Amino acid sequence: MRSIMTIPLIAVVAASLTACGGAATGDGAAARPGPAGTLAVVATTTQVADFARTIGGDKVTVTQILKPNIDPHDYEPTPADIRAIGAAKVVVKSGLGLEKWLDDTIASAGFTGTTVDSSAGVAVRQGNGEEEEAAGDPHIWHNPRNVAIMVRDIEQAFAAADPADAAVYARNLADYTAALDKLDADIQAKIDKLPAGHRKLVTNHDAFGYYIDRYNLEFVGSIIPSFDTSAELSAQDIDQIVAKIKQTGTRAVFSESSLPPKTAEAIAEQAGVKVVAGEDALYGDTLGPAGSDGDTYLKMEEHNTDVIVRALGV
Repeated sequence: MRSIMTIPLIAVVAASLTACGGAATGDGAAARPGPAGTLAVVATTTQVADFARTIGGDKVTVTQILKPNIDPHDYEPTPADIRAIGAAKVVVKSGLGLEKWLDDTIASAGFTGTTVDSSAGVAVRQGNGEEEEAAGDPHIWHNPRNVAIMVRDIEQAFAAADPADAAVYARNLADYTAALDKLDADIQAKIDKLPAGHRKLVTNHDAFGYYIDRYNLEFVGSIIPSFDTSAELSAQDIDQIVAKIKQTGTRAVFSESSLPPKTAEAIAEQAGVKVVAGEDALYGDTLGPAGSDGDTYLKMEEHNTDVIVRALGV
């Protein structure tokens, strides 16, 4: 039997998905020439742009296509993106179908350089639907061990494109790998402080599977039951997630920075639990803007962990 909250919740969901689709169209990459002699790089997502800047240092000029808090699943490339890719020597992508728009954009740009799929070598989680099973879960960065593979892929591509600076890229890789090892240990130590019965996660969409697997959390469910934020949400989906929250004793619903919080707020209210949103929202698909708690990958994962532990703790 459909609950009395279903109709207003569906209205909220429709508004949220419309807002999500609108947010996916940004102003595009602002191609900027770098200092003479630097390697011209285009990076698609905020995460791989951060990795490219970290590994490349002052030897590369990185043009970042996606802006912070812009949903990468539904992005529409701009003429500026095409120009930036056409002028680049290396294009770095996250991979696993996250940038569905990229292949056509590269073809339109007449790009002749190297494309780096930073997901190469990562053990990929599979989804439940046929399309998801074909590509796998693209949110690989939520496990620092996966990021260690991603940055190695980037370092190898930079060294091949710019052999004269290969030693610089190798040093930067070693330093960043050490930082990732420390991040991994710090996250585990914080999660270990949570009571075992509290380690239950409900999020906007299925973006945290690698994090959940790595740190032994329990995935109760997501508001949008898909890797892709553009997936449609039904009344049955809503009723099921509310029921699961109540049945499992889950303590909070976590909104994400790149998605409107209204649906999460409505579901949390119906389930009788708190919603985590606003400045405490998790960074799922993108980094945050400059000056935020999530403006680098390392800060993003630290923020997410601190928020989760506070919300689910005693």
